[in-house]
Amino acid sequence: MEVYSNENEQVDALRRFFADNGKALAIGIVVGIAALGGWRYWSAHQDNSGKASSAQYQKLTSAMQADKPQSLEAVAAFASENNNTYGALAALDLSKQYVETSQLDKAITLLQNALKDTSDANLQAVINLRLARIQLQQNQADAALKTLGNVKGDGWGAIVADIRGEALLSKGDKQGARDAWSKGADSQASPALKQMLQMKMNNLS
Repeated sequence: MEVYSNENEQVDALRRFFADNGKALAIGIVVGIAALGGWRYWSAHQDNSGKASSAQYQKLTSAMQADKPQSLEAVAAFASENNNTYGALAALDLSKQYVETSQLDKAITLLQNALKDTSDANLQAVINLRLARIQLQQNQADAALKTLGNVKGDGWGAIVADIRGEALLSKGDKQGARDAWSKGADSQASPALKQMLQMKMNNLS
């Protein structure tokens, strides 16, 4: 997979994909539907439902503003009512607002629920990475390390190494942090991320 500098880049890429491919998201569920008539009805329903969810997601998240509580409540309701990828994306967007207003417990609960709403591996990786960062902010280093273990895919290696190093350093394990950052710097990371990891290692000296 493509290597991203941070999870925000991947969120944007996923958002564009899901906005354009509402119907494709549902294809895997049709296995086992035998009747052709049932399949046609289901396919049309899912297509329309996917498009409607996509349009509503884009409308709500575009209007979301921290100084307008009603806009946040609308996104929260959408995330709660849509147990699908669009609901997970909405939760991801809303969690950022919660973090910026220091409502970390709300952000964590939102992200944990979002993980149950999507089977897309890349989106799950993004959610887990953001969850680990928030857990680290709450001085829950062990929880963050456990969450990082759920991130799958080689393309995330450097970002995982970055957060793992921070978690280990917060526990007083300087050597563990150095090893994590060194591993990240040696991976297929972007030049900017490699430079940042090298700077962190230099600061340990």
